[in-house]
Amino acid sequence: MATLTVPGARRALPGLLRSRPAAKLLTLAVAAVILVPLLDSRWGSGHWPHALTVSLTGPLGDASDWVMNNRDTHPVFLYFFGHISNAVVLCVRGVYLALLAMGWVGVTVLGALVAWRVAGVKLAAGTAVAFLACGALGMWLPTMQTLALMVAAVLASVAVGVLLGLAAGLSDRLDRALRPVLDTMQVLPAFAYLLPVVLVFGIGVPAAVLATVVYAAPPMARLTALGLRGADPEVLEAVRSLGATPRQRLLTARIPLARKELLLGLNQTIMMALSMAVIASVIGAGGLGDRVYQALGSVDVGAALAAGIPIVLLAIVLDRVTGAAGRAADDTGESRRALWLLALAGTAVAAVVARLLGRAEWPSGATLNIAEPVNHAVNWMTAHLYSGVPVIGGTADWAAHFTTWMLDPLRDGLRALPWWSVLLIVAALAWLIGTWRTALTATLAMAAIGVLGVWDSSLDTLSQVLAAVAVTLVLGIATGIAAARSDRVDRMLRPVLDVFQTMPQFVYLIPVVALFGVGRAPAVVAAVVYALPAVVRITAQGLRQVDPAALESARSLGATGRQQLWQVQLPLARRSLLLAVNQGVVLVLAVVIIGGLVGAGALGYDVAFGLAQGDLATGLVAGAAIVCLGLMLDRVTQPTGRRTKKGA
Repeated sequence: MATLTVPGARRALPGLLRSRPAAKLLTLAVAAVILVPLLDSRWGSGHWPHALTVSLTGPLGDASDWVMNNRDTHPVFLYFFGHISNAVVLCVRGVYLALLAMGWVGVTVLGALVAWRVAGVKLAAGTAVAFLACGALGMWLPTMQTLALMVAAVLASVAVGVLLGLAAGLSDRLDRALRPVLDTMQVLPAFAYLLPVVLVFGIGVPAAVLATVVYAAPPMARLTALGLRGADPEVLEAVRSLGATPRQRLLTARIPLARKELLLGLNQTIMMALSMAVIASVIGAGGLGDRVYQALGSVDVGAALAAGIPIVLLAIVLDRVTGAAGRAADDTGESRRALWLLALAGTAVAAVVARLLGRAEWPSGATLNIAEPVNHAVNWMTAHLYSGVPVIGGTADWAAHFTTWMLDPLRDGLRALPWWSVLLIVAALAWLIGTWRTALTATLAMAAIGVLGVWDSSLDTLSQVLAAVAVTLVLGIATGIAAARSDRVDRMLRPVLDVFQTMPQFVYLIPVVALFGVGRAPAVVAAVVYALPAVVRITAQGLRQVDPAALESARSLGATGRQQLWQVQLPLARRSLLLAVNQGVVLVLAVVIIGGLVGAGALGYDVAFGLAQGDLATGLVAGAAIVCLGLMLDRVTQPTGRRTKKGA
């Protein structure tokens, strides 16, 4: 069978190029023919022209000096930022003291009862085991510190997100104004948020909480607005016909109808807040993240794993509990407030009994030291796998070959290109996949990097991102295809993907550094591992959602499984594949930036250097370049369907 034609597939096959792609290509060709000779004769070098740069080191240095000199005396800091900082400290401390007062028994019972209330006995048992495991690993107090930070950050994130979501959901004008802001905030790597907050609030818990709020609030805002705008018009019309005021319609109809989206927003906010709370250990957040950060500095894999396991367990528990609450949002039965009162009463009784028996603190004899055996295992792996492995070589050899054969040529190739040709390529890719506005945004973002004077460092970071994305897409799409075509493979992958997708970015660096050393290659490996679960899930979901009628038509025409995949499923799942590419790029960029802590260099190193040395000018310029790079990559890879739905 030479060619397979399936109803619906032909409509999906006209791919990325929409709105007269031939005209776009012709326009770009003409522009290149006209501009290339002019630009090449004047600016043929691959380096960004010094005449087109603007040095911000002086102004930013002066601004940071002014902030640091006036932080303790200026009224803005004393009576505004100071009160915010004190409120954050009091909130975190209050939650932490409450958790300590409950003791490990009370916290475990409360977690299990809440999980039982929203999801049943199975999740309740899993939650209790997770909290007990945190104590058994000797990490009970750091876990409570992280949990206290999380509670304060999530409460503030939800408050900010709901307010922004209400504004965007009730006003078309505010929705249009907030959308690009939320777009930009959502694609930025978490590391880029740290420096501006540190500049204002200094190192410590307030800066960590507020950086977490800025990072975690956008999904709550987006999903709140989505829920409000998606409310059933017939219900709203019925409420309006009864004479309800706008406030009554909001409280009695819109918000209840958006309950599912609000709970989903809470779930996403919690997961992003946990991820950021760990990264914020760099600026003094404390807790589990601080243990991981200290272990990263000494490459102590055992200590890092002992702190990383509670992070993963905490993430899984919070994800499952909030996810179950979202799925139960359709329950229309009568309220079971008595069960909540019973849960609170049971928690109080358990906490009081444990304190009366002198068991409020986790017993020191009930801890398991896994650091030593893990380090022994890592030392064995390093001795036997790091180098000298017959035939295949060791992990160090793989990292060196990957750097020599892929990262170096890609970086050198990008740097060899004339700067204006890079801008033309960015404009072409963004225009072909989107509109002229998309192309303009992407090109201006890339040009801003050159104007900031960090062109070469940004191209180094871009080369790492491109290499990591290429590996991630090859592995992720192949694995997603396997999961979509086999229920057994899907069941086997699901728990693995769950663990990897809930693990914060920071945790990936420790084992990678132990196996591959420091440098750009380990950062790329960590980025691939972090981004892979999202690409696999989106690919598998997209392939599974292909119209069954199209597949049945293909089978009736005698198509083989391979033909069904290449000629039906992949074309019809194009939007999902584009979304997988977009998410892969965004997630990879986040970890590549953090890879500056393990020798990846480039922009990530500049941010880390700025934080460590107090050189806020260098760090802020690198952070601004990261913002521009993330915005450019998002626009170049953004699925077209996202811009075709007005008001979505």
